[in-house]
Amino acid sequence: MTRVCRNSCPGSVAPAATRREFLQKSSNGFGLLALAGLMGNRSYAGLTETAVRPHHAPRAKHVIFLFMDGGPSHVDTFDYKPSLAKYHGRKTGEFGLTSVSGSTERVWVRSPWNFKQRGQCGMWVSDLLPHVGAIADEICVVRSLVGRSALHGQQNYLLHTGREIGQAPSLGSWISYGLGTENENLPGYVILNNDWIPNGGLENFSSAFLPASHGATQLRARGAAVDNIVPAEGFSIQRQKLDLLRAQDRDFASDGDPGGLIESAIRNYESAFRLQTSIPDAINIEDEPESIRRLYGLDSKNQFQSYYALQCLRARRLVERGVRFIEVLCPLTHKNNSPWDQHSDLVKYHNENALVTDQSVAALILDLKARGLLDETVIIWAGEMGRTPHYSSTKAPVGRDHHVKGYSIFLAGGGFKKGMVYGETDEFGFNAIKDRVEIHDVHATVLHQLGMDHERLTYRFGGRDVSLTDVHGRVLNEILA
Repeated sequence: MTRVCRNSCPGSVAPAATRREFLQKSSNGFGLLALAGLMGNRSYAGLTETAVRPHHAPRAKHVIFLFMDGGPSHVDTFDYKPSLAKYHGRKTGEFGLTSVSGSTERVWVRSPWNFKQRGQCGMWVSDLLPHVGAIADEICVVRSLVGRSALHGQQNYLLHTGREIGQAPSLGSWISYGLGTENENLPGYVILNNDWIPNGGLENFSSAFLPASHGATQLRARGAAVDNIVPAEGFSIQRQKLDLLRAQDRDFASDGDPGGLIESAIRNYESAFRLQTSIPDAINIEDEPESIRRLYGLDSKNQFQSYYALQCLRARRLVERGVRFIEVLCPLTHKNNSPWDQHSDLVKYHNENALVTDQSVAALILDLKARGLLDETVIIWAGEMGRTPHYSSTKAPVGRDHHVKGYSIFLAGGGFKKGMVYGETDEFGFNAIKDRVEIHDVHATVLHQLGMDHERLTYRFGGRDVSLTDVHGRVLNEILA
């Protein structure tokens, strides 16, 4: 190997550099290349970011995800199955069906709640959810959603991140990344927590490899919504400290700020300060009239219902202030499993969960509609799974187990059809048999309503362009208005 020597005559040559000399001379260059790649993403640097432009005209601007953790029973809420009453107590093996475990000895269990046709649309909804049933003309029920694993953790990950193993950005993070925020003083993605973290933990709400600014900010119902949101010495003193720090940083940056690292730190300080001054106003409901408080159920003597009502009301206030994605979690009213995970005592605990959530869910939809915000806000009501239409016996306390072969969720607002039922399970509510829907389809459709193409909303990671839906998903145009 030879190289041209610039300081010698044309045609003269010099010995080639050794591998060690080459690495020594280029080592700093490798670091700068890596830094340039990182700083090329303004979100990573903490700088004011430019959101991905919508791929088409959006129908909605916000999402509220009402997560029914544990899996409410589809055959006791939205999927009316007279055959369960007709064949109550009969073994599934008589009908050629086996449970997930392969058992043919399980027996069909009728719903302990009556079903009625609700609204002008005539949608079947059980007495378990009377308030949601009263607004049947506002919602679109999907009765044919299928999952992949009958395990809470994996299904929670799939529902939230599109992956069964986690380690991927959540739906809220993708939406925050894709659209940015309408309010620079508030986070784009908020979790309204009720002292319970679902199976799978905080990875359900993680930004993963997306910039950390797109991760969820949690606000609690009990006590202080956010720790240390109010500085001990007061905002005026904190402002003075921040101004001094900013001046010192700018002086330091004037001597050279490769990649804008110091500038990004200054912006992060400012963002944190704006959050401290904006969050209290957004979640303080003292200015809400008594009629609104009663509508949501804040006057309930059941503490869990009042907590959930508070978080649903806060969700509406956050939408009004431009937050993109809000998830409301269910409180755990008992010490057994997840909130809606009733392997026994189905009647007792499903009744408790319905009491806690039903009124506030319906109130949120009605309140948004009255304020002209429902059309621009997608509402998702969903658990990570349904529950089996069969059980080991019909003797009390009867329960239902995990089921992912066909279950129900509903969507509202944001350009979805109203008073509609989409998809169908078999006569027992066992298998989805018509218009089968996967979770990736729900994700693709929600992104579509926000103006984003699920195949084009990507982030470069691990050497490839990664998306929420990967190679799956289709837009459910059939349920769009």
